[in-house]
Amino acid sequence: MSLRIAKSLSEPGDTRRPVRVRMLAVLVAAVLLVFAGAFTASAREILDATGRKVIVPDQPMRVFAAGPPASVLLYALKPEAMIGWVRAPRDRDLPYLQTATHALPELGRLSGKGGTLNLEVLLAAKPDLIVDFGTVNETYLTLATKVQEQTGVPYVLIDGSFANTPAAIRQMAEILGVPERGEALASYAEATFAMVTRVLEAVPPEDRPTVYLARGPEGLESAARGAINAEIIEWAGGLNVVGGPDRGLVTTSVEQILAWAPATVVTIDRDFARDVATLPGWSDVPAVRDARVLLAPAEPFGFIDSPPSMNRLIGLHWLMHSFYPEVAEGDLGAEVARFYKLFYHVTLDDAAVAGLLEN
Repeated sequence: MSLRIAKSLSEPGDTRRPVRVRMLAVLVAAVLLVFAGAFTASAREILDATGRKVIVPDQPMRVFAAGPPASVLLYALKPEAMIGWVRAPRDRDLPYLQTATHALPELGRLSGKGGTLNLEVLLAAKPDLIVDFGTVNETYLTLATKVQEQTGVPYVLIDGSFANTPAAIRQMAEILGVPERGEALASYAEATFAMVTRVLEAVPPEDRPTVYLARGPEGLESAARGAINAEIIEWAGGLNVVGGPDRGLVTTSVEQILAWAPATVVTIDRDFARDVATLPGWSDVPAVRDARVLLAPAEPFGFIDSPPSMNRLIGLHWLMHSFYPEVAEGDLGAEVARFYKLFYHVTLDDAAVAGLLEN
């Protein structure tokens, strides 16, 4: 448009027009400099967990989380930037979530098992940034690169291993433009890890439990030693009885579980916890026989898994009190209330805390 205007102003017959053209050129150049400066100031280059250089907005305000772990991290750090949920909260989750996020749409997941989101839905949501948090490998790298190329939306991958939690929080907070909040949450993570170290120093290895993580209504899905879904058990000093070459989710049998003879079963499934004593074969499992089946709280996100994200920090406190009640530190109820206020932006009364911990 400016070129067409300049051409029309330079037509012959008006001796003032060359001056006006020069003035217009100066004005256009100034405007372009302003826009260029604004663009430079509004974006920056970061390195994600794969080593990719990604240009991200200085203050992302429409952020899409590619999977459930990223959704929890985004909610904890900057809920006002969320454009939707990977999975809409259940009714029983709502009291534990910020009211402003209740009505956000369910968009589906872009990464991980069971991806349901197509790019048309993603583009219609108009994100200015896509983030993923969890396993970092060639599969996720390829997906991020492909989606960024097809949509033009910057896509950042952050290492979601448990050990990397404080660093991941700080990195994500920097990307989202909320470094002070990130520091508060990362400091909590570091303090939690330090607490676990102190407690375990007081517990001899022979007094630490053998544990089976039961998933699904029949309890026959689990996670192998070293898998991201079960690594919190090992962090809490438990010995995950599911070994083998696989480092992901596995399907097993009651006969195999009987052979492993776990002293404790941890489950994230309400139906399994309710029915385990009547399921064929389970009554002979030592953990069931000795009433050591622990149902992890799950609202709004699981203490153990579902998903494997920031929610596992309060899960560590819960496991310390469940595994080692004689030496566990602090009051668990007070810690739950503190965590929910800091990470989930809600204030829980005593009844709400008791409801979470009743299982």
